[in-house]
Amino acid sequence: MSAISQFDVVVVGGGPCGATTAWDLARSGHSVLLLDRAGRIKPCGGAVPPRLLEEFDVPQSLLVARARSARMVAPSNRAVDMPVGEIGFVGMVDREVFDEWLRARAEAAGAVRRTGTYESIERDGGDGAIVCYSQSRGGEIGKVRARLVIGADGARSGIARENIPGAERNPCVFAYHEVVRSPQSTPQGFDGARCDVLYQGRLSPDFYAWVFPHGDTSSIGVGSANKGFSLRGSVKTLREDLGLQGCETIRREGAPIPLKPLKRWDNGRDVLVAGDAAGVVAPASGEGIYYAMACGRVAAQTAQAFLASGNPAVLKRARKDFLKAHGRVFWILGVMQYFWYSSDKRRERFVEMCADRDVQQLTWQAYMNKKLVRANPMAHVRIFLKDCAHLLGLRPVVQ
Repeated sequence: MSAISQFDVVVVGGGPCGATTAWDLARSGHSVLLLDRAGRIKPCGGAVPPRLLEEFDVPQSLLVARARSARMVAPSNRAVDMPVGEIGFVGMVDREVFDEWLRARAEAAGAVRRTGTYESIERDGGDGAIVCYSQSRGGEIGKVRARLVIGADGARSGIARENIPGAERNPCVFAYHEVVRSPQSTPQGFDGARCDVLYQGRLSPDFYAWVFPHGDTSSIGVGSANKGFSLRGSVKTLREDLGLQGCETIRREGAPIPLKPLKRWDNGRDVLVAGDAAGVVAPASGEGIYYAMACGRVAAQTAQAFLASGNPAVLKRARKDFLKAHGRVFWILGVMQYFWYSSDKRRERFVEMCADRDVQQLTWQAYMNKKLVRANPMAHVRIFLKDCAHLLGLRPVVQ
């Protein structure tokens, strides 16, 4: 019987979170196994802020497009353009290429890569946990031992369900998109240089639909927590609306997206979850790439503290540190989603608010910097007063 390979850390999941965790740990000198299942691409618009490129040393050559504006579309079809201005751009990546680049970088730093699907964790009384994974469908089971297991295996994480109480009850939005080969524009209003976000109940009763350009291709998608709603039917309608129904479909993907962080991220022993597995996706916007990588870095820092001390109590730092940095933004976005997405009447007023220059300025500054902007306190006061007026119905909706 062959000996079981041993690592300091086994990272399960090779998306932006897991790949970042493995990269940080490997370049710090730790032995790391990055385990990822084959053929996994998450449905994602692919938007990344410039801060991501700087903070995680990602080359701009990975960008397939730079969007300079976004268009918010109300239920009445009223469209509000939000130009980014001089403060930056919205970068676009193709997740198939982007994720693989991140995994390859982790491997180049010293992480060991293996392809397989997580099955379970076993314990034999020895140090650490034994991760069991299938190397092929119905094939041989591989086993590795680790002092720490980091689950970055996405929403509905198998590691979270098995090791974190209550993880299986975390609410999710179900997302579906189609990547199509798209023209530069269509007479029906598609613009290959602009991100479109559609707040229309006919396309999503409780979230939104999107059209994000990727150069020669585009991601056309929708999210909803309503299990009876047809996501495929909604995307079909959106493609027809924009004159994209005849475009070649390159791939179709669907997956759950968590709505809020889990209340606990560790098992108090030797398992930590991160990224989507920990529920780290921004409410209201559904933005996940930056926050996944930020969470991956926090997980790596927490892992290093755990490996140095051997104290399982330090694993609690991951959730505490992440929410200290981003929890306030998540709370505000959660309140926004709960209120403004609840009806078409409120969505109409929400899009009207997006026409306000103060709202646009602070929205883009917050997006680029990934924190609440305090440089212009009077703008916050004006937005608060305008928001109250909208909530009370004191401002007429402009059609």
